[in-house]
Amino acid sequence: MLFGSKYLAAQNQFLVYFDSNQFALNEAEKTRLTEWIRGHQTAKILALYGYTDEKGTAAANDTLAFRRVQQVYQQIQGKVAIRPDFKQRSFGETVKKYGKDAENRNVTIFFLNADELDKEKELIPENKIPETSPPPALLEAQDLPDVFTVDEPDGTERTYKLNREFMAQLANAKPDEKVVLSQLNFVVNTFAIVPESRRILFELLVVMQKKPGLKIGIEGHLCCAPTDRLDLSTQRAKAIYHFLTQQGISKNRITYKGLGTSQPIYPIPEKTDSERAANRRVEIRVVENQ
Repeated sequence: MLFGSKYLAAQNQFLVYFDSNQFALNEAEKTRLTEWIRGHQTAKILALYGYTDEKGTAAANDTLAFRRVQQVYQQIQGKVAIRPDFKQRSFGETVKKYGKDAENRNVTIFFLNADELDKEKELIPENKIPETSPPPALLEAQDLPDVFTVDEPDGTERTYKLNREFMAQLANAKPDEKVVLSQLNFVVNTFAIVPESRRILFELLVVMQKKPGLKIGIEGHLCCAPTDRLDLSTQRAKAIYHFLTQQGISKNRITYKGLGTSQPIYPIPEKTDSERAANRRVEIRVVENQ
């Protein structure tokens, strides 16, 4: 049962719809929301609930619903009054309200009109909606740098092209969500990162700099052998940890560990090179994201 749902269900609702697998509002829905805001500047918002259709994995849909709530919250913040014990929830695909997928891809705004505010305590007792913090600000891809320039040991400069979509994915990830550094490669049987993968380190660094409330765990994984006799998975995770701390990221925000082959994506021994590559990975686990 959803906490406080019977009180919210009785209130006014406005639904904002999203395109499939998108958390950014399209122009038509952005216009609808803007018009609603203009017509409800004296209203008070009680809650935002986010939903998705059933396409994709449950974890991905939970994240998508969360980002949709963030998107709407950013549009209304400072323009319409929000109840101090404002409630935001993201349900992903766990609650299917409508028969059509397009209708389930929404954020529902629960609100009171101006002429109902004098009855607010009667309609919604103070203890029925717990205090929650507003969702953290969404970091859009266009807000992130697309290049990173570093000084090389020989005195020259090198500019790396950054993947802003990947950085936005990590920056907006929820606690316990894992993001794979899929193009991070190491010299065979070592923890030395190959030059072509240095870009990923700078992408990770930029996100940590942009999101001071982000805490992560770096988890190393291996392929092929049933045991990690050289402890390479730990050493590789540690190499990333050292890079970030040497660049000024607080040690209190990062942990690292090696998991060897204890959590393979594909059974060991793998059957193909692609399976080996998938098992041989470094993952970033989000511990906290404020």
